[in-house]
Parts: sequence; structure tokens; C-alpha cells
Amino acid sequence: MAQPRAICVFCGASAGANPAYLAAARAVGAALAGRGIELVYGGGRVGLMGAVADAALAAGGRVTGVIPLALVERELAHPGLSDLRIVTTLHERKALMAELSDAFLALPGGLGTLEELAEVLSWAQLGLHTKPIGALDVEGYFDGLAAYLDHATAEGFIAPDQRGLLAIETDLDVLLDRFVAAS
Repeated sequence: MAQPRAICVFCGASAGANPAYLAAARAVGAALAGRGIELVYGGGRVGLMGAVADAALAAGGRVTGVIPLALVERELAHPGLSDLRIVTTLHERKALMAELSDAFLALPGGLGTLEELAEVLSWAQLGLHTKPIGALDVEGYFDGLAAYLDHATAEGFIAPDQRGLLAIETDLDVLLDRFVAAS
């Protein structure tokens, strides 16, 4: 069991309606830095993305952002990262974030977060990687996703052994410890 060197965090470019989401993003950034784990994320300076990066940097952590050029041109790139990688497309962004990371952690977010999470889950289901994947369930945010996955499993669309590909936890330390145990 080895600690992941770098964890990719998927999360919203919005702060969301519940202040607990920002608090969770800040806690994730600080916890990763405190454990000596590099944060890899989408490179944005706003919303939960900016909060997780700012917290990791403030705690002395290393942060790598991967952002498409179109978002840089819209002035959404975080200016203070340890490393900012600029790519052409969202597909390149996801592939590079996955390549740079040893695990994936989802925080609350919208369609982009859901799409990123679904893609790494699909890749794991197909055996393209064996990296741990988790979601930090902040005040029930991922309850609907868990119910959907359980329903899809019951209906035969997800194999029961593959239902466990996504660890959903309410406690950040428990989730990070699961990543260590799976590495």
C-alpha cells in the first residue's frame, strides 16, 4: 500500500448553493497538501476549482492545472499554480489529467464534473486503468448518483463487482485512506 503521488480532483467551476461545498473543496486541497499529495485539476481559478487549488497552495502543496486554451483566453486559468498545462481540447485535458494522476476524487459539480467522473469510471470498467475513484459526499450531494448506480446494477447494466469502482464517502480521511489501501 502506497500513498498516491497525485490525485485528480473533479469539481465545479461554480461555488454551488451550499457553503459546505466550498468548505469541502478547501478541506480537500489542504488535506492533499498535508499528506504530500499533488493536486491535479482542471486549472480554473473560480468556484470549487479555485478553492481546492488555493487551499492546496496555501498549505504548501503542489498543484498542476490542465486547461484548454479557450478557457485561458476567457481568463479563467488560475495564475498561481505550480504547473499550468495548456491543451487544445477537453478530451486532451481529461487524458492528461488521468495520465498525471494516481487516483480520482469528485466533489460537487455540474455536467462537466459528472462527465469527467463517468469517463474515468467507464475506463476502469473497461480495464483501461486500475486507479481508485471516489466521491466526497458533501451533505448528500452524491445520494442521487449512488441510487442511480444501485438501480443500474439491479437492472443488469452494471456488473455487481463493478458497482464498487466508485467509493462514495462522507468522510474525507476515510476516502483518502481507501485510496492508499487501493494503491
